Amino acid sequence: MPDAVVLLSGGLDSYTAAAIARADGYRLFALTIRYGQRHAREIDAARAVAAELGVARHVELDTDLSVFGGSSLTTDEPVPKDRPLDRAGVPSEIPSTYVPARNTVFLALSLAWAESLGSHDIFIGVNALDYSGYPDCRPEFIEAFERLATLATAQGVGGAPFHIHAPLQHLTKAEIIRKGLQLGLDYGLTHSCYDPDAVGRPCGRCDSCALRAAGFAEAGIADPLRLR
Repeated sequence: MPDAVVLLSGGLDSYTAAAIARADGYRLFALTIRYGQRHAREIDAARAVAAELGVARHVELDTDLSVFGGSSLTTDEPVPKDRPLDRAGVPSEIPSTYVPARNTVFLALSLAWAESLGSHDIFIGVNALDYSGYPDCRPEFIEAFERLATLATAQGVGGAPFHIHAPLQHLTKAEIIRKGLQLGLDYGLTHSCYDPDAVGRPCGRCDSCALRAAGFAEAGIADPLRLR
């Protein structure tokens, strides 16, 4: 059974991407990053998801990007609420919740662990059609990082290239949800909200809440998180 490093945030997308990796026959090594995010409730969700997936090892790594600022997810700047979605179900501009270079940092850390494990495979739950407009979720970014991974590592230059798997890349949120349900996933374990209250309840108004709600509505399925 080959090993794969999966980035696990505790959200719906990373849970589904990891489940796809498991269904494809990989043994999972899950990496969750505490990067100074205001919605730290997602760390608890990542633990629950990792346990449900039966990962071989779950590492929670502290890499505090809040020292740099630059995002409403890592500062006291208000999280945007009630932004309109365009026809594709995507907010119309890159919001302040974009964390500078976050996925570049996360993939670099995943790459370090994968090379240490002797693994060639990294899974990330980004998708290009139904996201918050972040540049580091786009296909050209994933392709460029895969090239970098081969050039930047002993394993890569030795002829064993890395593969950055983004199995949700061209799926809508509704399609992701349907895929996850086919795999038997419990989305009640996940957390999506950027600005939860003190006990972790979702605000229902940030981009992430809006995209999640739209996805479940389009899929014609009740969000189990709202039922708990």
